[in-house]
Amino acid sequence: MTERIKLKTSQRWVVKIGSALLTNDGAGLDLQRMQSWVKQMSALIEDGVELCLVSSGAIAVGLRILKIDQRPDELPLLQAAAAIGQMGLVQAWQSCFSACGHETAQVLFTHEDLADRKRYLNARDTLKTLNSFGVIPVVNENDTVATDEIRFGDNDSLGALATNLLEADVLVILTDQDGFFDQDPRFHSDAVLIPEARALDDGLLAMAGKNGGVLGSGGMYTKIVAAQQAARSGAMTVIANGRVEHVLERIRTGQPVGSLLYPDLKPQAARKRWLASHKQTRGVLVVDAGAVVALKANGRSLLPVGVTAVKGSFERGDIVAIETVNGERVATGLVNYGSKQAIEMFGKTTKQLKEHQLLLEGDALVHRDNMALV
Repeated sequence: MTERIKLKTSQRWVVKIGSALLTNDGAGLDLQRMQSWVKQMSALIEDGVELCLVSSGAIAVGLRILKIDQRPDELPLLQAAAAIGQMGLVQAWQSCFSACGHETAQVLFTHEDLADRKRYLNARDTLKTLNSFGVIPVVNENDTVATDEIRFGDNDSLGALATNLLEADVLVILTDQDGFFDQDPRFHSDAVLIPEARALDDGLLAMAGKNGGVLGSGGMYTKIVAAQQAARSGAMTVIANGRVEHVLERIRTGQPVGSLLYPDLKPQAARKRWLASHKQTRGVLVVDAGAVVALKANGRSLLPVGVTAVKGSFERGDIVAIETVNGERVATGLVNYGSKQAIEMFGKTTKQLKEHQLLLEGDALVHRDNMALV
């Protein structure tokens, strides 16, 4: 039985719409299409769905106003474009939703905002409170101050973060492609659409390319990463072409539109969802193959003996990445020791640590209860 049948009864959706769609590939905001999406989202709301909209497009709109055709590399220019474009973007969404009898609220995030547990919970409460009043949150990244995110980030990951925050059932990513293909259909005429797949299938990232578009910063690779992040909180993801007629309504009714990437894990606890949401960390603990098995297969805490290197400067309680020697992310977690102590500890057995009186906060560098596997 197809997993799409679950879409008919899902109650909380996050819809992410990309820059190329919103601006009709840079020709300015496509108000007619925005109105169409809003009418479809209004139908979802009438059907009992709580909705959050993640909208790209601020930079693209600003570049259009500044008469810049190609996305530049200069950070101040990108930030200026975001500041200019955000005004028109939010006004357009507000006008469209108001015409359908719905109120909207602008919510701007950075990953740094949500790195703090308290602020993460405040953000979650704000989004849920807006939904409780029937107000649609329109979420975007705060590009005017998010320096690293504006250069390397993407709103696909922000969509996944919103999905985790709201504990949503469904993440819909509307793009200018018909879905996820086994190879890039722009360059391979024999590319085959993948209608359904496990979000955490190891082969998906290998199929996805890392190149974004002219105006956006994402690509199919970032959409797969977002789908995998959403899957860890139990949400399914649909990647579909936003230009398909009645696309959201067709997704809702379980029609074979786009690609459905479904979870195969139980939802993570709220604390682990917060940990898993972090792209930026204070440091890195590099681990050997034995530690990877202990963490992923056996559910163990990370002990110093399995660590081969310590990177970055961090304090006890900071969020660190746990990576293989090849740079592959294994987990994210709260570290029990600062970097200075960790450097003294790594590679040593518990017995050796006791002999050197280095154990102050238990024998684990990162306890399994404070760790989220990737």
